[in-house]
Amino acid sequence: MILEETRTVWERLKDRASAEKWIIGLSTVVTAALILSGIHTIAALLFWLVWMTALFNRSADPTPPAMPVVQPVVEETDLGMLAAAFDALDTPILVVAPDETVVLQNHAAEKAFGTIPPKTDLSARVRSPGILDMVRETIVTGKANQIEHSERFPSESVYIVRVAPAEIGTLANERLYVLSYRDISQARRIDRMRSDFVANASHELRTPLASLRGFIETLQGPARNDPKAHEKFLGIMHEQATRMSRLVDDLLSLSRLELKSHIAPDEAVDLAPLLGHVRDALSPLAEDVGVEISLVVPDDPVVVQGDRDELTEVFENLIENACKYGQEGKKVEVTLSGGGDAPAEVSVRDYGPGIPAEHVPRITERFYRVNVEASRSKKGTGLGLAIVKHILTRHRARLLVQSEIGKGTVFTVRF
Repeated sequence: MILEETRTVWERLKDRASAEKWIIGLSTVVTAALILSGIHTIAALLFWLVWMTALFNRSADPTPPAMPVVQPVVEETDLGMLAAAFDALDTPILVVAPDETVVLQNHAAEKAFGTIPPKTDLSARVRSPGILDMVRETIVTGKANQIEHSERFPSESVYIVRVAPAEIGTLANERLYVLSYRDISQARRIDRMRSDFVANASHELRTPLASLRGFIETLQGPARNDPKAHEKFLGIMHEQATRMSRLVDDLLSLSRLELKSHIAPDEAVDLAPLLGHVRDALSPLAEDVGVEISLVVPDDPVVVQGDRDELTEVFENLIENACKYGQEGKKVEVTLSGGGDAPAEVSVRDYGPGIPAEHVPRITERFYRVNVEASRSKKGTGLGLAIVKHILTRHRARLLVQSEIGKGTVFTVRF
């Protein structure tokens, strides 16, 4: 231990002597001059003093202790951290590089628009010229922009699309651009629902309300003491009030469907027992109008993703219409096909008078009637097929109509 300490001291003295060699050299020259002059005592004293000063001068330490250097803290954000942050949001987000390639998309964007490979060009994913021009302008100017954009498939959606530059730490040593989609479809649907409800209700309710008002005035006036008129007018008033009730119910049902038309149902529904239930429920109506309902289904289950109650409403509307408006043919055929790899299809065929070709494209419009008097006499509201269309849109299904005058009509639901 003592030997090690002695060696350490000796090494330190050697280093200090090496560091102060210019002082020691100068002192040696001066000492030699003094000795040659005969002044031996002063020379020895000077040489000793210089050596002691050089060896024990702390300011000349060749290895001074290093002072701690405070390094600036730099937060580095990589794509993994960025993806984790964006995946926690329910807003679709795309991160775009200056060369217009998509370097990242979050889970909400994948759910809304589908998965795209990394480094895909933005124009291969976004087909809207307005969005592409907005992104390019932001890349050039460095200023944030936003526009309103509508998607028509798989259902109508409206977005506020915004792009803004972002300095993402030291990631790739470049600026990235964050493209976000804020869904305002719900707000737009509520606004449209409110305006449509007021317009439709005011138009369709005007006639029955006028009838009710006229009959009430008659009962209060000329027919005040006429029991037969009371019975007749009260029956008509009840019929008009029932019609208004059905109309309001259908309008509310249609409004509710519009609010959730962009949300696809995820329940597994076997169509065969559902169609059997609908046929049994409508059997009394079919007997009243003299129509026979036949149902043909395959042996294997035909399962689709859907909402059981809404699909029941679809087929009730289609089969009821076939019974009412095709009763001249005396039969209605309901056929289920598909399953497995083949798409499921349900066709409802009647053998009535058919629908003129010019009316076929418009029969799913609200309150559109091929024959107004026939519709009202059969207690129709003009909203049944509009409701069917909205339900099928939510189920990502299509309604196909084929009709021939004098031979009947076929309504086909294709999933």
